[in-house]
Amino acid sequence: MRSWERALSVLEALRERGQAAGHGWTLDTELLPSHQQQVNALESQGVVELACREDRAELSVLEGRPVRWAARLTPYGHDTLAYGCSRPRAEPPPGGEEADRQVVELIPSQMAALRVFVGLTGQLRVPPADGLAEQVRTASCDHGIKRWRLHLTQEQMESVAYGLWLHRMTGSAAEANRFSREYGVVHSPARASDEGPPVADGRPSATGAAARGAGASGRR
Repeated sequence: MRSWERALSVLEALRERGQAAGHGWTLDTELLPSHQQQVNALESQGVVELACREDRAELSVLEGRPVRWAARLTPYGHDTLAYGCSRPRAEPPPGGEEADRQVVELIPSQMAALRVFVGLTGQLRVPPADGLAEQVRTASCDHGIKRWRLHLTQEQMESVAYGLWLHRMTGSAAEANRFSREYGVVHSPARASDEGPPVADGRPSATGAAARGAGASGRR
């Protein structure tokens, strides 16, 4: 489970238990110690409030026992949970296509370049591969390592390489070089012109827009 999914799971548990209790608080007996630690960590982000001494004293009276720990969602936590639960998810590929996909992790600057690329879809002669824009839209970010995670087909990876090549030609080469090192996919205009079958209007196809695999990177 991704870090943001774990956070949403904790927030949802706090909401459900708080509503069931009637007073809005989730008590120490209702969460495992490990989950309490996760809640404690979320307090610094402003989405969770921990009970102060006065709150715990009132809860102890209500419960008829000492309450040593309690937590509840802040208004920001409620909104985070509402937003997170409505966040669009990438639908699983049909019919075993998952086996044909590779997990790709992009650094923020690579992701920014890729967003520009897919945003130009209607203007490009070699457009992004089918489904790439949706992968970009629904990508999740692991904030712990600052990486955007996508699940890409080989054609989509080649299309990413082409987008990063455009970025390289108009700015920084670091993003394309990193993608080539990590995934062995690099766009080569000469090879693309040799391998890319033309489409109906004579333009090169997206599939032929990038050189494939380690063989392409091996010639670097």
